[in-house]
Amino acid sequence: MTRTIKTSLGSALFLALLVAVAIPAAALAGAKQQQPATNDLSASFRAANLGIDDLRVVEVGGIVVIRGRAVGKANAEAASKMARDLGYDRVANLVQIIEPPDDDAIERRAERALASQRSLDGCNFRLDSSNGALLVAGTVKYELQKDMAVHVLRGVDGVRTVKSDLPQ
Repeated sequence: MTRTIKTSLGSALFLALLVAVAIPAAALAGAKQQQPATNDLSASFRAANLGIDDLRVVEVGGIVVIRGRAVGKANAEAASKMARDLGYDRVANLVQIIEPPDDDAIERRAERALASQRSLDGCNFRLDSSNGALLVAGTVKYELQKDMAVHVLRGVDGVRTVKSDLPQ
């Protein structure tokens, strides 16, 4: 008779252990499946041309998260206003406000960068910067020099984009 009790007690302990492990595991599996859906709104915000670089907008569980870089606070606030106009009450505006580019300083840095490249000897460049968008014009001897100049200019501090009017 004692043997039956030990078996029943062992079975009960095993069952209790199984329940103690199985219930939290099931809860974790359910939690992984119930992640809030994300909705990418970036394209519609970019179409509004808000003046925000690297603009990324997603809606997660009813909250709109806005990321990017803007030259002024007004541009960042315009993105928040657009989200609210679309009917979203909860907006997390994480747009970084950056200083406006100093176009004269950008042009000086770009000239020094081009002059320091021996592979660009004999080339003639004219540079114009407007809000960090650099336009390079002039003459090159070889096609490779055009590519090299654009590559060098993209690495200049403060340059957001490079447009080339160099002959091909």
